[in-house]
Amino acid sequence: MLEGKAMVDDTDMPSKMQIQAMSYASQALDLYDVLDCESIAAHIKKEFDTRYGCGWQCVVGSSFGCFFTHSKGTFIYFTLETLNFLIFKGA
Repeated sequence: MLEGKAMVDDTDMPSKMQIQAMSYASQALDLYDVLDCESIAAHIKKEFDTRYGCGWQCVVGSSFGCFFTHSKGTFIYFTLETLNFLIFKGA
């Protein structure tokens, strides 16, 4: 497990939810190859949908651009290992 090694770049999530996001990312990296970003993102999205209700989005990769609108208190962008993680619930 890589918990506690993530670097949060930006967020408006409550701290308990931030910890959960990083924990799910760490779990996904234990389950999938680091190059399988689609499976990693799907794992995190599924966990968030189950725990916090449907409508979550997750983007995982080493380089990507984005522009989105999110519900207040549901956004986090962090780095773990060599990957960037963007998790949010659409507005």
